[in-house]
Amino acid sequence: MNSFKAYFGFTKTPFPQNLNVKNLLKTDQLLAVAERVKYSVELGAIAILTGEIGTGKSSALRYAMSSFHPSEYHILFVTATTGSVIEAYKQICSAFKIEVTSCSKSFLIAQIKSAVLGSFSKRQKVVLVIDEASLLRLDVFKELHTLTQFDQEDWSLPMILAGQNSLIDALQFQPSRSFASRVVARSKLEPLKSAEVEQYLLHHLTLAGVTKNLYTDQAITAIHKLSSGMLRKMNHIARGSLIAAAHQKAQLVLPEHVQVASSEVF
Repeated sequence: MNSFKAYFGFTKTPFPQNLNVKNLLKTDQLLAVAERVKYSVELGAIAILTGEIGTGKSSALRYAMSSFHPSEYHILFVTATTGSVIEAYKQICSAFKIEVTSCSKSFLIAQIKSAVLGSFSKRQKVVLVIDEASLLRLDVFKELHTLTQFDQEDWSLPMILAGQNSLIDALQFQPSRSFASRVVARSKLEPLKSAEVEQYLLHHLTLAGVTKNLYTDQAITAIHKLSSGMLRKMNHIARGSLIAAAHQKAQLVLPEHVQVASSEVF
């Protein structure tokens, strides 16, 4: 399958799974997420990012957080689970590289707050980023807000939560209301519109070393339709259709190549 790179003259594999944040296409949605995250962090509050699977939430998170200089900010990345609040606190301790010697809730909270204050003493602001936050249980939301409460008003722990659209539903329930009341910004990533797909494809072709459009208009329409505008699926289909075209010694990607590629992915 790698022969398609030589066939089309790529210097890199196009549509990679993990793209450096500096190479992400700066869409209006991406810039809006970064703006809301910055606003929330400056306030010491909570921001929410939602979107269906494959809309680019993790990439948007990485891009938004890349603007915070490590000398001024200590960014903690945690991937949520369906575990208890104790498990959530232990994950945060692990991100802080805190040795957990007790599973007591009060002990874990004290350790996390001590680490936050320790960063403040070094003039570093801690930001907690929780990906896949739609997996969190309601009792975790009920407890998690306690981490934002400090004795002094100028100390805070901003949080950025990303998850599927069900995250918003979870925050509507009574156990989550204290946590939800601290949310000051919300972003929702939508699938790409048909008019945006060509720009997205050309951007990725250029990053991989090819500056000409390899997709016919009909193929671009097919990619959008079969991916529903979801970035992850679009990447797989766009790359797979290049492989199918190279296999047939075609100069351009046609709708039939897109159909072949789409049959290989879910």
